[in-house]
Amino acid sequence: MVSGRNSKTARSTRSSVVTKRPTPWGTIAAVMVVVLFAAGIFGYAFVQKRSAAEAKAALTKFIPSATNQDPSSQIPGVVTQQYAGGQHVTPDKQVAYTHSPPFGGTHDGYWAACNGVVYPNAVRSENLVHSLEHGAVWIAYNPDQVSGPALDTLKSKVDGERYMVMSPYPGLDAAVSLQSWGHQLKLADANDPRVDEFISSLKQNRYTHPEVGASCDAIGPGGFDQDNPPPYVPAPAVGTPGSEPEVGAAPASVAPDAAPAR
Repeated sequence: MVSGRNSKTARSTRSSVVTKRPTPWGTIAAVMVVVLFAAGIFGYAFVQKRSAAEAKAALTKFIPSATNQDPSSQIPGVVTQQYAGGQHVTPDKQVAYTHSPPFGGTHDGYWAACNGVVYPNAVRSENLVHSLEHGAVWIAYNPDQVSGPALDTLKSKVDGERYMVMSPYPGLDAAVSLQSWGHQLKLADANDPRVDEFISSLKQNRYTHPEVGASCDAIGPGGFDQDNPPPYVPAPAVGTPGSEPEVGAAPASVAPDAAPAR
């Protein structure tokens, strides 16, 4: 027969066994995962913010000013040429441009809409050159060489950005070509830092294009229809009967110490 003392001891032992709980390792692990995830997000955001700040600081010398009127002169590979503004042709005429893509000279009387427009198809050069006269930067790309992430990178610099326009350019002799009035830069890589340097230097640069303050808004049907733009047609050779001359004011020159496209 079990004594009262032994029975009490047994109950105490059982009670002790029942109340003892295991360490909640699963909960601890879950909390640690959340903490590490939050730390990772914070760290990523910090690195991204610092990278953006560094990129912005690097572009400081490419901001136009009264004492630095054409910052693109510091960019290796930029080709420049002086052009007279206001030389217009009608929509049924072609200009015998000497550069491909063209970046100045005679152009159509109607400009291509250029407030952050990414054209899916190649557009008539004469209209795009007029956009350059208004202070826009035109990014042309070879559709056989630029696609996927590289194409998305270029689109991100144009889509919705005022005085920016982009279109494919069949037969382009480089992967990417940037144009502003009287300036051109051809590159082999859409991620080349000179893309941002060119845009910073020349977009709406009051010192480098003829029609300061001119619009980049769409004109609409009857002028230049953004939704149904006139298609690209290769420029005729200089002297082709019926074509109009480019009317360049001086020979083209290249920025000193120009590096090959990279």
